[in-house]
Amino acid sequence: MEGTICSVCGNRLLAPSNSPDESPCCGDCLSVQPPFEKALAYGPYEGALRDLIHLLKYAMVRPAANVLGRMAGEAFLELAPRMNHGAPLVVPVPLHASKLNARGFNQSELIARAALKHAPVGELAPSVLRRRRSTETQTGLTPQQRRLNVRGAFHAERREQISGRDILLVDDVFTTGTTATECARVLRRAGAARVWVVTVARVLLPEAAGVQVNDFDEAETGSRVPLAKAARA
Repeated sequence: MEGTICSVCGNRLLAPSNSPDESPCCGDCLSVQPPFEKALAYGPYEGALRDLIHLLKYAMVRPAANVLGRMAGEAFLELAPRMNHGAPLVVPVPLHASKLNARGFNQSELIARAALKHAPVGELAPSVLRRRRSTETQTGLTPQQRRLNVRGAFHAERREQISGRDILLVDDVFTTGTTATECARVLRRAGAARVWVVTVARVLLPEAAGVQVNDFDEAETGSRVPLAKAARA
């Protein structure tokens, strides 16, 4: 169902292209091209997949990262053939130090590490991107407030490692793409050749409910996601 989604951000297209040769884009990506090449998610942020992410982030069940990492690894394998600047750097979206200390781990980094075990396509680089100030939760904010909330929150380190490389930016959930866009913008300014975004889940717009997010999603997410209790094993 590739023709039903934006080929860049994954949002549903209200008027799908009839041409299989085209790479359709949504209005937002046509008006302001994102700094990333493409955003892939394993499935919609609902049901068992959402429960599994919550187990990791809020119940601190770290083995859930292994299951989520295998899912993200499928996106790694999907994107790997498009990398033409050597093995990509795999960069997890960082947490601010205060949030990291409170939670004890960065869920995006755990997912990225697990994904590389399933799909060893690149080099983990958790230190090339730093969140230099704490931000409010994005929940409930308008699109403009979301952009202002993360503007200037990230800083690229070790630019010599970034320069000329493809980047796989990894996060747990893609909501509006504001965080991914800001991270990709910072990485591109630091010299990255291209940035690709991989998340385990994507929040679908109301009109997109039930529509596949990418090629390897299934209509019923639960059929692909192990029961939450499996993460505790």
